[in-house]
Amino acid sequence: MQLPDSLLYIDGKLRPAQGGKTYDNIGPWTGEVIGQAADASAADVDEAIAAARRAFDDTDWSTNRELRLKLVKQYRDLLFANRDRLVQIARLEAGSAIGAAFRAQIDGALNGADGVLDCFPKVKWEEDLGVRNEMGFDTKRTVLREPVGVIGAITPWNVPLYVNVGKVIPALLAGCTVILKPAPDTPAMGAIMGELALEAGLPPGVLNVITSSDPAMAGEMLTKDPRVDSISFTGSTGVGKKIMQNGADTLKRVFLELGGKSAFIVLDDAANFPMTVMGSMVVFHAGQGCAYPTRLLVPKSRYEEAVKALEMAYAGFASKWGHFDEPTCIMGPLISKRQLERVKGYVDIGKAEGARLLAGGNVRTDKGKGFFIEPTCFVDVRNDMRIAQEEIFGPVLVVIPYENDDDAVRIANDSIYGLGGAIFGSEERATKIAKRIRAGALSVNGGVSITGDLPFGGYKQSGMGREWGLEGIEEFLEVKAIGTRVMG
Repeated sequence: MQLPDSLLYIDGKLRPAQGGKTYDNIGPWTGEVIGQAADASAADVDEAIAAARRAFDDTDWSTNRELRLKLVKQYRDLLFANRDRLVQIARLEAGSAIGAAFRAQIDGALNGADGVLDCFPKVKWEEDLGVRNEMGFDTKRTVLREPVGVIGAITPWNVPLYVNVGKVIPALLAGCTVILKPAPDTPAMGAIMGELALEAGLPPGVLNVITSSDPAMAGEMLTKDPRVDSISFTGSTGVGKKIMQNGADTLKRVFLELGGKSAFIVLDDAANFPMTVMGSMVVFHAGQGCAYPTRLLVPKSRYEEAVKALEMAYAGFASKWGHFDEPTCIMGPLISKRQLERVKGYVDIGKAEGARLLAGGNVRTDKGKGFFIEPTCFVDVRNDMRIAQEEIFGPVLVVIPYENDDDAVRIANDSIYGLGGAIFGSEERATKIAKRIRAGALSVNGGVSITGDLPFGGYKQSGMGREWGLEGIEEFLEVKAIGTRVMG
């Protein structure tokens, strides 16, 4: 139940933080220390920024596409080769159950890297737009795509490898250099990115990894420093707003993948209606996913049937979560005591608002000293309740009845968020509804809408820009137009 100590990776070197300072890495399953992580100082962060700046300005990294592709493929291969280590880190550090670790946590990230590499040949680095006569003479026009520069990549604790890979691999392919700042709760998954970059032979300064116990210090420096050209951030909407404010003085480009309160819409003609409703349970990785649909919308005409199906589903799941060594287990603890208190606070809010607690809601100290709360479901929920409007980021499902298709769309869109969603019903009808939902990734009848070769991002306060896919590489590119007068 221990992880190796995590080191910083700066300018091609793995090293301790200034003065050898470290902090405790706390395991969610036990609430105990599972390792030590380098605790970066402001001087360490400054050195990482300077290294990334030099690597971009003074080497051929930004222009040598053949070299980049070769080294990123080597890096990808090392990630695959270290799959078992990565799974162990996800289990111990992020609190992932085995069933979740081998899926979204690790294999999702590895397959995502392959998906982005598949998109790399599609980038149009130089386009010939032909000759146009303007102002009485001919001009040959060319459009170029060039790397943005130095990227500050700030990542969360819920699926750390997936988001680390989703930022680092496309940015490196684009020709940018990167300072990766993982969340304080998951330093080991950031540190291994540096370790494998060294092994893959990435040039010094191209990728730098900074871990810190301070959740804000390094991020504040990255978002304000004029040497950093762009910020790619995944996390809460509140922090995303702060990043935009911090970057305003230097007019930084920002990519923001923020919160969500996605809808799971079951139509009255959905195939196997009870089983479909049961599939809405928020249990995978304890609901700690930004695009996870946490609002179940069911037709009033079949509402009681849906509630009975959920009662059965939650009762049947009661003994199937919180097991560290069970290969089929997909739900473990929450990431931290702080998150446990947050989720329990929302359970109390739901009760006070008048929603009916159908299942769960209890902190489970009997499962150990870790951060366990039961899979939880509220029914008789109105969409104006806080538990229906605010992101809880835990295993809490709220169930809302709707009158008809238009009402379902209205409720789904009645949110400050617009990240994901799912619709189940006859294909034509469900697809029409999907096109009306203001969100960035929609699944129809269980189709997969989040993969490495598809763009991912949100509408409204779920963020801006797109990660993964061709669009994810282009997020790290500038566009330049050149007009050359045709002489003679």
